[in-house]
Amino acid sequence: MVLKRFVDVLLSFFALLFLSPVLAGIALAVWLDSGSPVLFHQLRVGMNFRPFRIHKFRTMRVQATGPMLTVAGDRRITSIGRFLRLAKLDELPQLWNVLRGEMSLVGPRPEVPEFVALFESRFRSVLIVRPGITDPASIQFRNEESVLFGSENPQREYAERILPIKLELAEHYVRTQSTSNDLVILLRTAMAIVRGDEQ
Repeated sequence: MVLKRFVDVLLSFFALLFLSPVLAGIALAVWLDSGSPVLFHQLRVGMNFRPFRIHKFRTMRVQATGPMLTVAGDRRITSIGRFLRLAKLDELPQLWNVLRGEMSLVGPRPEVPEFVALFESRFRSVLIVRPGITDPASIQFRNEESVLFGSENPQREYAERILPIKLELAEHYVRTQSTSNDLVILLRTAMAIVRGDEQ
């Protein structure tokens, strides 16, 4: 656990340092496309059920309202936001969450309190580790928005069908986590982004 945190701090620090021109460029693109704010903040549940605010580049119109979940073709998503989501560039500000100790580079994706409450007992075995920017479920469900698109009730579909599978993957990750496994997950994530798997 100490080694994992050391790697997280080291990699997130240098990533933020070297990617600062990219971060600035994305921020400018978001601002030119749909104004400010350029960042989106949302309450998530972290390790030991501690709440924290996750940071992302804003991909929806300012003050957009509607369902908590997004589906493919959601009209709230801006033109630049669609590209950022596909390339996973909207997740880059979470490197700051990693540096602060709220997240890890690899770990179960943090959920909103509403969904955690539905499976609180199962989340007790998952939230003993820091949530991550990527994990096996992030790779398996890269096309989640497309899957939800065909559902009459996306929120119920997510809660009843997708989230239980994500929890199984998260529980398996927690049981088998290691530095080598984390490196494999990071590599698989990078490959999925490069391939342009559907999102």
